[in-house]
Amino acid sequence: MIENFPFYLSLIVVILFLVMLANKIKVAYPVVLVLAGLGISFIPGVPILHIQPELLFIIFLPPLLYEAAWAISWKELWRWRRIIASFAFVVVFLTAMSVAFVANYFIPGFSLALGFLLGGIISPPDAVSAGAILKFVKVPKRFSSILEGESLLNDASSLIIFRFAMIAVATGQFIWYEATLNFGWMLIGGVGIGLLIAFIFMKAHKYLPTDSNIDIVLTLIAPYIMYMAAEEVHSSGVLAVVSGGLFLSYYRHHFLSSRSRIRGSSVWESLCFVLNGIVFLLIGLDLPEITEGLEGVSISAAIGYGVLITAVIIIARIISAYGAVIITLIARNFITVADSRHPGYRVPIVLGWSGMRGVVSLAAALSIPLHLDNGELFPQRNLILFITFVVILLTLLIQGLTLPFLIRKIHLNDPDQVVPEEETVILIRRQLAEKALEHLYTKYSEVLKEQPALQQLARKWEDNKQMTTDITMAEECKVVYIEILSEQRAWLINRNKEEATLNEEIIRNQLRYLDLEEERLRYI
Repeated sequence: MIENFPFYLSLIVVILFLVMLANKIKVAYPVVLVLAGLGISFIPGVPILHIQPELLFIIFLPPLLYEAAWAISWKELWRWRRIIASFAFVVVFLTAMSVAFVANYFIPGFSLALGFLLGGIISPPDAVSAGAILKFVKVPKRFSSILEGESLLNDASSLIIFRFAMIAVATGQFIWYEATLNFGWMLIGGVGIGLLIAFIFMKAHKYLPTDSNIDIVLTLIAPYIMYMAAEEVHSSGVLAVVSGGLFLSYYRHHFLSSRSRIRGSSVWESLCFVLNGIVFLLIGLDLPEITEGLEGVSISAAIGYGVLITAVIIIARIISAYGAVIITLIARNFITVADSRHPGYRVPIVLGWSGMRGVVSLAAALSIPLHLDNGELFPQRNLILFITFVVILLTLLIQGLTLPFLIRKIHLNDPDQVVPEEETVILIRRQLAEKALEHLYTKYSEVLKEQPALQQLARKWEDNKQMTTDITMAEECKVVYIEILSEQRAWLINRNKEEATLNEEIIRNQLRYLDLEEERLRYI
């Protein structure tokens, strides 16, 4: 391991240059990284990487899921909960079932249990790939929210299918009532453990004498503790991390200081950037190990099976997307849905085409043991690994490269954006200024008469309806200003809760602006 350290270090540098190249040519960086890893793997003398599944599940997966849970909007997640849940659970199961029957029928030696095992591995789309692609095109907020929400939950559902299929392959039987009980415990136990540990961490942040460095370190270890605690009691570590991350994200302004939020955001953004880069490069680099173990079937036949399974999961997702629309149109006659308007053919086709596979599929495939409990070789393990690699590669290349073109060609409209975003930002800033002036005149009218700095602030808010530039302040003024910022922050959070269609990204940008204002007070 230590002798290859310079090689691993050089990979980080390669990742940085490849991501810059991807941004330059406007291609999603996961696509470039996978292709680059594939190319590097053919260079003579390059060490063959033996990726341990525990490395991906324990080291990479918890922080990536945790960061995604912090980034997503709980309001949007709840608003689109039905379609997100249907894609994260129902569509994943239908995809796995489709793969199971097709693999059982077309691939020699593939039992139905092995088919479900393969289906559980490749059924969850990868959020990082979709997010990287959506950077280059403008899509409605509801569309990105659905993709982000689905990606948070589908990893858990696919890994549950994978775990049950592993038991069926190993034992040769499937006891439905035991599976039902285990499924319930994985869901309830995972969510419960995640929320409990998140609550403990929240109290630690709030009541212990932490500073920004300690706060950041606590956020770094939280997802690992959630994941390992849940897995230790055989519940879902993925759901534990997701539920705990959503809980802490929702209450972040109640227990983290502005400095911790600002610095923590930068740390997490850099960390996940590196982790994602390493993972996608490793996917390409792992090809020699995968093909090396391919025995009993030719490379051309294995590629054909991979292409077939890729077509199945793409078609199944597109059909499911249109099915979700039909069900929503029927359900609106009986229950209140998030949006009862007909979305047309455009949204389902784009949603169905946004199904690139990635790190979770690779980690699940690699975690298949070499031998069964009775000592026999695990059936079709190497072929499952190869098919998984082909599916990841093809979905990243075919869907990843064509998705931006498809979105531009279709021209998705945003029905939630009644007012242009720029006007909404201006309005929010003006209302923030009004809120600040109201608090200042109501509570600090006497102090205002005695403090020129506060008077200048008031004049700027009155004249420009926006936040101020640098002003030298006395400590008493800083105390007042911080209190006003807290009032504005509380108003923004309440406004976000009260207005369902307001883009939360606008609110978050304004909250970050207030955090920066509060941080600026340390230096004036």
